[in-house]
Amino acid sequence: MKTNIGVFFGGRSTEHEISVISANQAINAIDRNKYDVTPVYVTKEGRWLTGDALLDLRNYRDMKALPQKAEEVYMRPVFGDYNLYYSNPKGLFGKKNVAAKLDVVIPVFHGANGEDGTFQGILQAIDIPFAGCDTLSSANGMDKITMKDILRQNDIPVVDYVWFTDRQWFAKRDELVKKVEMEIGYPCIVKPANLGSSIGIGCAHDREELLDKVEDAARYSSRILVEHYVDQLQEINCSVLGDCDEYRESVLEEPIKTKEILSYTDKYMGGSKGTEGMQASQKKIPADLPEATTKEIQRLAGETFRVLSCHGVARVDVIVDGADGKIYVNEINTIPGSLSFYLWEASGISFPKLMDTLVQLAIKRKDRQDRKTTSFSQNIFALGGGTKGGVKGAKGGVKR
Repeated sequence: MKTNIGVFFGGRSTEHEISVISANQAINAIDRNKYDVTPVYVTKEGRWLTGDALLDLRNYRDMKALPQKAEEVYMRPVFGDYNLYYSNPKGLFGKKNVAAKLDVVIPVFHGANGEDGTFQGILQAIDIPFAGCDTLSSANGMDKITMKDILRQNDIPVVDYVWFTDRQWFAKRDELVKKVEMEIGYPCIVKPANLGSSIGIGCAHDREELLDKVEDAARYSSRILVEHYVDQLQEINCSVLGDCDEYRESVLEEPIKTKEILSYTDKYMGGSKGTEGMQASQKKIPADLPEATTKEIQRLAGETFRVLSCHGVARVDVIVDGADGKIYVNEINTIPGSLSFYLWEASGISFPKLMDTLVQLAIKRKDRQDRKTTSFSQNIFALGGGTKGGVKGAKGGVKR
């Protein structure tokens, strides 16, 4: 029997539509001679749907009507239960309640509630093989503040930054404004800590703009990041594929921006109808850089992937300062737009081969995890002592 891949996408995220496009590309690239595919679309309200209607992008033009063309499903958070269940059982007297049995899951979410470790936690509780980063590395990679703290501690260069919460901003705004002006200065870049696709990001040239940009970023996240602005900036992206012990880097790309920062439109609306995902953005592949610079960027991308304990396919975005040639890691996308397939095609790996590699990586990780000890067969409640005198070593109940 073929391995059945569950591709999950959509979600309660500001990057919902981009996730749909990326998943559609990924599903179309999967070798159907080798694998079966079960699409699972998570609506903006958090409902899980499956069905052939999800494979046609035209059906997403009316998202409110889409649930009428699909079946609502769910998974039980039970260890070892890989079934996808109908919310409304089918067949005679509702006896058919299993929509599909999944063998491997490939999450293709972007942004909050999917790329940030929340969905990965569900998969880890079920113990189903899945592609990509686990809960910890997803969370660390998604939160720009935590990510930069980890990178800085591992001698990976990042631009200077300060951060604060939205409540701190509203409570002591004047103090934080002075801190930004003293430590970062103008212009500066303001970002929500846990969003991608350039959403909520703005450039502040003075105090008035700083107030405005922070207010906008606070609409999306409770943690705000303010970074040093690199004037002669060149943005370069590199994808990494594998696990944190064995990985390879792709060729580099240089996205072409139309404003001071790469915008949502620059990234995703390069195609005629805006349905091509990250592949549609204007870019140079490979990036026109000196060989030494190319190798250093690839090294830093690999190191970022490694120290964050990443898995599967990711994309690391770096900044090259044209004034002095210094290179800074800007961020990592643990589930990159279009799964960065275009970078791997330019590196000699086809999209179907990339999807096959992700499946094999998921199975390999599951096999390794199964060899680890996760619990003991010994029951401490059956070791003498009973429940009256407490159990030796138990909190608050040491028997002497």
